[in-house]
Amino acid sequence: MDVGADEFEQSLPLLQELVLGAEFVGLDIEFTGLRSNLSRPQQISLFDSPPEWYLKTRQSVQQFTICQIGLSVFSSIEGESNKYVAHSCNFFLFPTTFGVLDSEFSFQASSVQFLNQYGFDYNKFLKNGIPYMNEEQEKKIKHNILTGSWKVRSSLDKDQIKVVIDEVTRWQDLAEEGDWMTLPGIAGFQAFEIQLVLRQALPDIWTVLRDQGIIVKKVSKQHRWYLENSSCDRESCWKEKILLSARGFSVFFQMLVKAQKPLVGHNMMMDLLHLHEKFFRPLPESYDQFKLNIHNLFPVLIDTKNVTKDIWKELNFPRVSNLSEVYEVLNRRLYVQVEVFWAFLCPHRAGSLLEPSFPLYLDVLAPYVNQVNLIRARIPKINFSGPDSPSTRPPILLLSVRRWPGVSEQQVYREFQNLCKFDVRRLSRSQFLLLTNKFKDARSILREYRGHPTLQLTLYRYWRHSPDVSCLFRVCGVVATWALLALVLGRPDP
Repeated sequence: MDVGADEFEQSLPLLQELVLGAEFVGLDIEFTGLRSNLSRPQQISLFDSPPEWYLKTRQSVQQFTICQIGLSVFSSIEGESNKYVAHSCNFFLFPTTFGVLDSEFSFQASSVQFLNQYGFDYNKFLKNGIPYMNEEQEKKIKHNILTGSWKVRSSLDKDQIKVVIDEVTRWQDLAEEGDWMTLPGIAGFQAFEIQLVLRQALPDIWTVLRDQGIIVKKVSKQHRWYLENSSCDRESCWKEKILLSARGFSVFFQMLVKAQKPLVGHNMMMDLLHLHEKFFRPLPESYDQFKLNIHNLFPVLIDTKNVTKDIWKELNFPRVSNLSEVYEVLNRRLYVQVEVFWAFLCPHRAGSLLEPSFPLYLDVLAPYVNQVNLIRARIPKINFSGPDSPSTRPPILLLSVRRWPGVSEQQVYREFQNLCKFDVRRLSRSQFLLLTNKFKDARSILREYRGHPTLQLTLYRYWRHSPDVSCLFRVCGVVATWALLALVLGRPDP
């Protein structure tokens, strides 16, 4: 089911009920872009430690926005063992534009092509996207609304409100008490905003929101006073309604966080970064703080990319890159694959009569819980519930170049790109570090370039090859030499 702003508020009670009764929730997010085209030093690399990778990626997350969230809520079927019903929704989102809030975001051509390939509805996104904001934005807008200091900032909103006020003013001059008119085609929290502006600008009208639009009615001052002070329509209640509508999808996000259900995704690192930035708080500069925040929001994470990548050898599971390929593999041999998967994860239960259930799956998936796949970094995954594991990447190679003056990182990369893919980082004027994520590529290139007249490759050893260590040893040597000279020269004659 596709859900936009028009349908969202009505669907909230049902969504809350489904999430509270769920065994787990599946999530997938589409963005207007993945990674900005930063200069080479800011591009992610296999050399990056997790904090370095995080700081680089943080910039891209701040530049792009979410355009769609796919959500599947899985609930167990009463009386049926290990069977679930999935309720799936696609939420089209668009950043809140209200008062001081007017977000800027970019589109990336490759992401647009990807969305086009899968028939993405841009009209639903741009014209009927559900608004959202994070906690910091919510504080600002709440203060402005409740103190009456908010202003219409968007030129589009200003033009729309001016047209509406002009139309209502012309009608008001000719209308008599009790007459009414309809303003069609105004929905969402903009409808609340326009009503608030009209009520402030025109003291002898009243407004009501109906399915067909905003109803404007001409009333006496006494009746207006009565309506303003009725329990169901005080201005304070009205402002709360505006805030609720402006928060939009953030209301559901907070429901999801409060429910504390296991969150399942595929290659979900970018999803988590955007969830934090768009609905919780701006991404912190501290990598450790980011990990702590995510773990507090979602205590149980399962990244199916990490699981399938880790077990493909044991289960003879084909190496697949995306979720649709995983589905195709499992769908072709569903029964056998799932039974083998279960037996591998829980061999001591193999052959028993015990039927697997989701809590049992969580038990046997414990090594993978909160382990989220990391693309192009020094380590292959992030642990959100503790320290990250040491690197399991192949060793770094040291390339020493002779008789090739002025060689650049790009030239070194082009030299090896046809043989295998390496990330390259300059170490000194004639030395470069090479790193790949495949051990066979590291072995292959060492074998291929053995005895090469210009390019000499060896394993990099920090204590032997690092310029920092060499500099430290030189300084220590100088200090030791001067100390020895001082001792000799300062010794008294016998």
